[in-house]
Amino acid sequence: MPDGLTLDGRTAIVTGAGNGLGRAEAIALARAGARLVLNDLAGQAVRAVADEIAAAGGQVTVCEGDIGDEATAGRLLATALDAFGGLDILVNNAGLLRDRMIFTMPADEWDLVLRVHLRGHFLTSHAATAHWRQASKAAGGPVYGRIVNTSSEAFLLGSAGQPNYAAAKAGIATLTVVTARSCARYGVRANAICPRARTDMTADLMGAPPEDAVDPLAPGHVAPLVVYLASPAAAGINGEVFVVHGGVAAVMEPPRIRETFLAAEHGSGDGMWTLEAVSRALGPMSAAGAAAGAALRAGFACEDTLALATETFGFTTPEGPA
Repeated sequence: MPDGLTLDGRTAIVTGAGNGLGRAEAIALARAGARLVLNDLAGQAVRAVADEIAAAGGQVTVCEGDIGDEATAGRLLATALDAFGGLDILVNNAGLLRDRMIFTMPADEWDLVLRVHLRGHFLTSHAATAHWRQASKAAGGPVYGRIVNTSSEAFLLGSAGQPNYAAAKAGIATLTVVTARSCARYGVRANAICPRARTDMTADLMGAPPEDAVDPLAPGHVAPLVVYLASPAAAGINGEVFVVHGGVAAVMEPPRIRETFLAAEHGSGDGMWTLEAVSRALGPMSAAGAAAGAALRAGFACEDTLALATETFGFTTPEGPA
């Protein structure tokens, strides 16, 4: 493995490592040479992943616990320092679903999903970046720090039926950019992925994998990007959001201004907004939307990534249909 891609001597925390994406990412990081601290809720799943990594010659330990509990983040950092003498990489993956429409969702399901996804990402990022900042100050210069967060296309699309999940994933994307901007001076690089993968969490949506063919939605296809972003080779990538699945990875652009309105151009005498000036400015937009009727779409939703679906649904391998 080229020097820029190897993770020999690096220590990584992976949350949600007991199944699906977290498991695939942990195994891939171990194969690249990283020493692993695996987190998930207490149970056999995460320990089975640790046993698999250890059986293949990897160095690994487990720190079970609720990722939404602040004490868990502290114990993860302490475990990395005690077991391996440092922390270099944080991969935030833990999550769950409680899908309902906005008008039927109880507050406790909203709170639970935000707690695990967004609060969980914050707590581990807080612990890791505080550690790296202190280490950077002690060293008198940047240190090695990599964060890979897990967002979702749900926040881009505004997925109906997932108000809690989509909101949490939007928050994670923003948290990633904030972390990237705040901590670059200390050597930290923070990026986010929006993966599509067939996991226990998405089984109802994705269905069964194809038989006797490449499964483009297998979690293992996402893991190489995570390993790359965790590696020295990705030192120049920071604050990016990637959509990744199968054999495709897309880098998202930040939101852009679609159109600008000036009150002075819509009848305002002093150049400031009045109700009448707003009506003149936005009236054509409203009229166009009204003409669409039931087909009226959410203007801020990003549907560009839907065009990438041929890489996962109806995927064709060089040898033929998957």
